[in-house]
Amino acid sequence: MTVVFWICAPLMVLGALGLVLFRKAVHSALSMALTMVCLAVLYASLSAPFLFAVQIIVYTGAVLMMFLFVLMLVGVDTPDSIVETIKGQRVLAALGALGLLGLMVFSIGGAVTAPATTTAAAEAAAGGNVEGVAELLFGRYVWVFELTSALLITAAVGAMIFAHAQRTKPKLGQKERADERMKAYAASGTHPGSLPNSGVFATSNSIATPALLPDGSIAEESVSRTLTERGVQLDSAQLKQITADAFAAAERVGDEEDEEL
Repeated sequence: MTVVFWICAPLMVLGALGLVLFRKAVHSALSMALTMVCLAVLYASLSAPFLFAVQIIVYTGAVLMMFLFVLMLVGVDTPDSIVETIKGQRVLAALGALGLLGLMVFSIGGAVTAPATTTAAAEAAAGGNVEGVAELLFGRYVWVFELTSALLITAAVGAMIFAHAQRTKPKLGQKERADERMKAYAASGTHPGSLPNSGVFATSNSIATPALLPDGSIAEESVSRTLTERGVQLDSAQLKQITADAFAAAERVGDEEDEEL
């Protein structure tokens, strides 16, 4: 137990410092993962297999992966805004940090200097680790547990409200969209219908292969603009030549059949 503590405790402190000091969000998330894994090892050394499994499966495996997923959606290289949107935010954060630090100092000091007595957790865990945790959560600390759940629900609703974007103009219906397409057709000749699908050649079904128009020419709009900018689109001139050769061969075969008849 002592050896495990002196191995995991410095790693947990380093992970916590990295979580706060690293500039990149991914590095901070990985530092938090190190702290969570070391905490799980401490649970295992204290003969608490249930807490060990919950720490690994729920927090390290689920919650942390959710953080990384959000980072993937937002973008790793997205710069953070340094503009203070809430007045007095830094002052309140500093006061909160000092209060939390004082609470930790007094809690740790009281636990170290207090006489060795049997704690409530040890008494509750006498019949088993899982039963002990359940008795404390749904018995002695049930009110605190319910307040925590209410806090999480409030945080989720608040995140939804902050992330909701207000519509600045009314949503266009089908009639309005059709009118816009017809106006664009009258002004610039833009085709009002849907774009032709790609990959319609008999020799290829690639999305980089342009479609054919009724006259046998290439429909440039049938290939995604992204593929065109990347240079992945197949050569239109070459495809036009292949199409022209195919039409010419079909005409020769038709002429030969007509001569035979």
